[in-house]
Amino acid sequence: MAELKITANNFEKEALQSPLPVLLDFWASWCMPCKMLAPVIDRLAEEYEGRVVVGKVDVDEQTELARRFGIMSIPTLVVMKGGKVVEQAVGARGKADIAAMLERHL
Repeated sequence: MAELKITANNFEKEALQSPLPVLLDFWASWCMPCKMLAPVIDRLAEEYEGRVVVGKVDVDEQTELARRFGIMSIPTLVVMKGGKVVEQAVGARGKADIAAMLERHL
């Protein structure tokens, strides 16, 4: 399963109410580090299918969600569990770093 497009309309159901940990990738189409990170996020979404929900939040389209999370730089990765932020990382990361973030919250 590919990552979900997270919007204000589905955020509550897909992120806050998820029984699984959620990885949110705050990104924008014009952001080069975001573009470099996209295939990594895609692979992780496949590898963690059924164990982690992976969502993409376009900060240009979802300004309210970006504001709610205090996103100042992109890419920003946020791990949520039980509807709460449990970890956050700013900037492009390698696959191993992101996998380690996820493993800490499984």
